[in-house]
Amino acid sequence: MTANRAEAAPETARRDEHIGWCWYDWANSVFPTSITTVFLSLYLTDVATKAAEADVARNGVDACPGGDALRRCSVELLGWSFPAGSLWGYLLSLAAVIQVLVLPLTGALVDRTGDKRKMLAVFAFGGATATALLALTSGQDWRIGAGMFVLANVCFGASVVVYYSLLPEIATADERDSLSARGWAFGYLGGGVALAGHLVLYTGHGMLGIDQETAVRLVFVSCGLWWAVFTLLPLAKLRDHRPAPGGTGRATLGAGFRQLAATLRQARRLPLTLAFLGAYMVFTDGISTVFKVSAQYGDVELGLSQDVLISTILVVQFIAFLGGVLHGRAAAAIGAKKTIMISLSVWVVVLIAAFFTREGEPGQFYAVAAGIGLVLGGTNALSRSLFSQMIPRGREAEYFSLYQVGERSTSWIGPLVFAAVGQATGSFRTAIISLIGFFVLGLALLWPIPVRRAIRQAGNEAPEVL
Repeated sequence: MTANRAEAAPETARRDEHIGWCWYDWANSVFPTSITTVFLSLYLTDVATKAAEADVARNGVDACPGGDALRRCSVELLGWSFPAGSLWGYLLSLAAVIQVLVLPLTGALVDRTGDKRKMLAVFAFGGATATALLALTSGQDWRIGAGMFVLANVCFGASVVVYYSLLPEIATADERDSLSARGWAFGYLGGGVALAGHLVLYTGHGMLGIDQETAVRLVFVSCGLWWAVFTLLPLAKLRDHRPAPGGTGRATLGAGFRQLAATLRQARRLPLTLAFLGAYMVFTDGISTVFKVSAQYGDVELGLSQDVLISTILVVQFIAFLGGVLHGRAAAAIGAKKTIMISLSVWVVVLIAAFFTREGEPGQFYAVAAGIGLVLGGTNALSRSLFSQMIPRGREAEYFSLYQVGERSTSWIGPLVFAAVGQATGSFRTAIISLIGFFVLGLALLWPIPVRRAIRQAGNEAPEVL
């Protein structure tokens, strides 16, 4: 009896860690969904526009109706003047550039300190605090919101690097696909639940006796609380699996730089891992671009209402939960690589369907959104788990920082292609169909990679089904 209990205890601890790990997907999903995708972009643009209009009014013009007045309706930062409507795009670009600079060092420091639970707590609570402080943005003071978003975005990316790096430590090679898919699915479910609640708060602000601006600021506070409170669950369940190499303060920082340099040199000796990363950078750019421009496509090309577009985001979130679960089961049956390739093929079909969707037909648009949801989370979830097999043990955070940086360093290409093709042809239908190239090229790059050899090249044991 005692022996049975001793055997059951480690297995129970492993299951608890798996559950706790998935909870961080639930915790952080509120930031990209409610903050980045829906509320902050519109709110911050509105605040910046009010500031610009106030500047125009001080110059003797009542508003920004167009022509010269529109060109003068701009905001200024560090001596650089730009249209208020362009603030969000520039802010996203700035946040991405800072992540590209910061995350590789973050990964090296995380692996150097060894205390991943502590680092996860620092970045998660830092990001949650900055998110809640977005509520200080009001009136015409858009700079507070811009600064807090950049800080929260960097903390989000850093926490994800730590989170991803825990996957190889808590799951065996045969468990990772399923666990990664469950976590990603759980994240989309959490993001959908949070967004639904926030939309109720926003649309029902009148019944609550508050104005629209106050409702949005309450959304910011609740997002920070959501992120922080649900982070407590993984912190309670996860354990530290490897001792820290040692060193604190300046010594650790210097060691982090040296370890980062060593990782970059070592990565060149893992060409198959880099080949997979290159393929991932191509098709994930296509995935993120489709998600980012779908609302614009529905608005400008299909003439759909804002209510339809917002509800579509909810449809995608909840169906992505189902898609993540299905991808996990498919990977268990036929392997992660084959499942990813099937998923990329489905993306091509979804884009063709979007091209043929008729104007003013919300039902057809919802069907396309459902297709996006089925493959949105699963493709990235299995890419995450497959990459975790191809990296050396003990340097997971460093390699996942390169994974994140690779994703962000190419994230501008897809939107640029969409905008350029739309401008050149005068049709977003042509623009949306042009994005097929990302999935076809990604599929072509992924097809010849011998992933089993890549896993062994990294010094790891390959799973039975691959």
